[in-house]
Amino acid sequence: MKNALVTGGSGGIGKAVCLQLARSGFNVLVHYNSNKKSADEVLSLIDSEGGKGETIGFDVLNKKSIDSALENWKVNNSDNHISVLINNAGISRDNLMVWMEESEWNSVIDTNLNGFFHVTRFLLKDMIINKWGRIINIVSLSGIKGLPGQTNYSAAKAGIIGATKALAQEVGKKKITVNAIAPGYIKTEMIKNLDEKQLKNIIPVNRFGNADEVAHLVDFLAGDNSSYITGEVININGGLYT
Repeated sequence: MKNALVTGGSGGIGKAVCLQLARSGFNVLVHYNSNKKSADEVLSLIDSEGGKGETIGFDVLNKKSIDSALENWKVNNSDNHISVLINNAGISRDNLMVWMEESEWNSVIDTNLNGFFHVTRFLLKDMIINKWGRIINIVSLSGIKGLPGQTNYSAAKAGIIGATKALAQEVGKKKITVNAIAPGYIKTEMIKNLDEKQLKNIIPVNRFGNADEVAHLVDFLAGDNSSYITGEVININGGLYT
């Protein structure tokens, strides 16, 4: 049984991804930072469906926290390794750049971009040794086209897109694929305050997406049938490109 780590796995897209991967036979590590209760609830849902999983806590802002948690997992699972990584943890601190505080810029870059780097680098070594791995980065429409009020978030997600393309070339010969998924407007807590009735008029399919739709795409990229797809950014946005 392969092990899959989903950062930010306790809600929204992360929760849907955890449930879908468990249905496909993965042992899912449901990551949380401070909200262990929500992660436990996801784990209970996995258990109720007959899947396998566990929770793992660390702060993606803190390299020592990341290394400690993942090293402890390795010690307790010495005959196993994490072969699938879903980099989903992220935050937004929206503001026009002219009014943006340095803390708003730094917190978004640190969580979204630097967190991706620290978690990925730690797990990459075992993937290389075992000559198989899947790294799937959840980015955003904002990282592709840019959105006003989100220069920090757009920069972080665009950075991950660039890293996805570069890393895919570094590790392709080791049978490790690296891809990104760029969701548009997906019904989650992050966009709960947006006006769906107004925004859906600019989306060709005339609706917001569901987290389960993203999860099914992640599930495909995490499997063997996607082995010839790497370095890609796959949009799931209802046709919203401009």
